Amino acid sequence: MALSLILLALLVLCPSSGHSQRSPSPGYYPSSRVPTSPFDREFRTLWGSQHQRREQDVVTLWLDKSTGSGFKSIRPYRSGYFGASIKLQPGFTAGVDTSLYLSNNQEHPGDHDEVDIEFLGTTPGKPYSLQTNVFARGSGDRNVIGREMKFTLWFDPTQDFHHYAILWNPNQIVFFVDDVPIRTYNRKNEATFPTRPMWVYGSIWDASDWATENGRIKADYRYQPFVAKYKNFKLAGCTADSSSSCRPPSPAPFRNQGLSRQQMAAMTWAQRNFLVYNYCHDPKRDHTQTPEC
Repeated sequence: MALSLILLALLVLCPSSGHSQRSPSPGYYPSSRVPTSPFDREFRTLWGSQHQRREQDVVTLWLDKSTGSGFKSIRPYRSGYFGASIKLQPGFTAGVDTSLYLSNNQEHPGDHDEVDIEFLGTTPGKPYSLQTNVFARGSGDRNVIGREMKFTLWFDPTQDFHHYAILWNPNQIVFFVDDVPIRTYNRKNEATFPTRPMWVYGSIWDASDWATENGRIKADYRYQPFVAKYKNFKLAGCTADSSSSCRPPSPAPFRNQGLSRQQMAAMTWAQRNFLVYNYCHDPKRDHTQTPEC
């Protein structure tokens, strides 16, 4: 009986659901190498100023039937580490896209580069999807397609802030969740890798056409407002006008040697357990357009 009670207590204290798993240590924590930047020093409101609020170190964006909101970095970068801690809204959020991304779409409309972290809204009882994506010289409208990989998470992103980041250098893009690398995208050639300067953006907007179950479930404004909170902004790297000797932060403990063995093991764990879509494995895609696959 005593043993049964102990086992029951362990099951209660250590549930096995995906929202309670502990990630393996990556052994290296890039976010700890980059200081936090005040929002007002690095960003300006891009749209929806009436749907944006700043309280101490937290920036809150919200979407209702009238509009969403977004912000954009003051400076463009050609490489660097770009991260923020984000807390998402629970409940019915289908059709809502909350994002942190790099882009030059305003400077190169229809022919732009982009690197995305997007949280795709959901319905009660189902997890958020975190979508990573890379566009190189196009947005899908000039015969160039995205390179999406989607994940669920090993925690509930609505319960607390977690840190999400993109590290972009001339040879590689690495996506991080709480310093765990979940995806790398390597430069094979210039045609499939973003090389032009990009700005850092954050936004919340209605993506009902595609975000949730491929657009089957739309945003339902009976549940408005849809809220996203951002804090702990970290931007460090080479701006567009930096000298050629500028080097961005390293994604790994040893510069120019790729991710460490421990980081690779953590990424393998994340992809084995939480990767739910990989464009390279989609039989409906035309892989002549994605030679890196």
